[in-house]
Amino acid sequence: MTLEERHMPKFAANLSMMYAEHAFLDRFEAAACDGFDAVEFLFPYEHPQAELAARLAGNGLQQVLCNAPPGDWAAGERGLACLAERRDEFRRGILEQALPYALALNCPRVHVMTGLMPPGIERVALRATFMANVAWAAEQAAAAGIEILIEPINRRDIPGYLLNRQDDAHEIVCEIGAPNLKVQMDLYHCQIVEGDLAMKLRKYLNTGRVGHLQIAGVPDRHEPDGGEVNYPYLFDLIDALGYTGHIGCEYRPRAGTSAGLGWLRALNSHTQQGETA
Repeated sequence: MTLEERHMPKFAANLSMMYAEHAFLDRFEAAACDGFDAVEFLFPYEHPQAELAARLAGNGLQQVLCNAPPGDWAAGERGLACLAERRDEFRRGILEQALPYALALNCPRVHVMTGLMPPGIERVALRATFMANVAWAAEQAAAAGIEILIEPINRRDIPGYLLNRQDDAHEIVCEIGAPNLKVQMDLYHCQIVEGDLAMKLRKYLNTGRVGHLQIAGVPDRHEPDGGEVNYPYLFDLIDALGYTGHIGCEYRPRAGTSAGLGWLRALNSHTQQGETA
C-alpha cells in the first residue's frame, strides 16, 4: 500500500485501562484532549446513565463498546453466560443493565463474557449453556439495533476462561446464526493463544462476523509500540482489508497515558504525510 492510498484506522481509548491517572469521569475529557473521537470501557454500571451520556456529548465522543455485567468482578468472576445456575441473573443483567445503558449511551455493541469453567462440569455442557444464553441475548438486543459480541481471551490473563480461540468463536457465531452476534477480535489475546495474526485477519475480517478489534503490546499489555507484534504492519493490513470500525486501545500504559501516545502521533504524522504527498 502506498502512502497515498493509506487511511489510518480509527482508534478508541479504553477508559478502563487508559488514563488511570485521572478519576474515571475525568478520563473522557483527557481522551478527547489527546485527539480520540471514541471510547470504550468495561462496565458503566457504577455511574448514572445521564452522567456518562453528558461526558460523551460534552467531549464529542462516541461510545463504541461496553461489557454486560460480569457477576462479582471483585471476587474474581468473569462473566455468567456459561453457568447454567446463573441464567436468571445473566438475563436480568442484559435486560435491566446492559441494554438500557447501551441505548442511553448510543453504544452499538455489548460484549458478553463467557465466565470461568467450574470444576466438575464438562466443557461441552458449558459451551451449550453459553450458546443458549448468547443466542437469547442477541435476540433481545436485535430489537434495539445493538450487536452482541463474544471475545476469545487467553488463559494467562484469565485462567479458566471458556472461550480462547478465534475459530471456536466464529463457529459459535455461525451455529447461532444471529446477524447481530459477532466476534470481538483482540489481537493481544489472539497473539498469545495462537499467533499468525496477519493470516487470522485475512481469514476473518471480511466475513462480516468481526464486530470490533482491540490491540495491546505483547507480552506485557502496554502500548502497541513495543514487544513482539509489528502493529504498523497490521494497521496497514487492516486498512487494506477494508475495516472501517474503531480499534479499541485496551492496554495498560507504561507510564502516563498521554506521554505514551507517541505511537499514535507517529501514525497520524505518517498518514498526514501520505495525504499531502
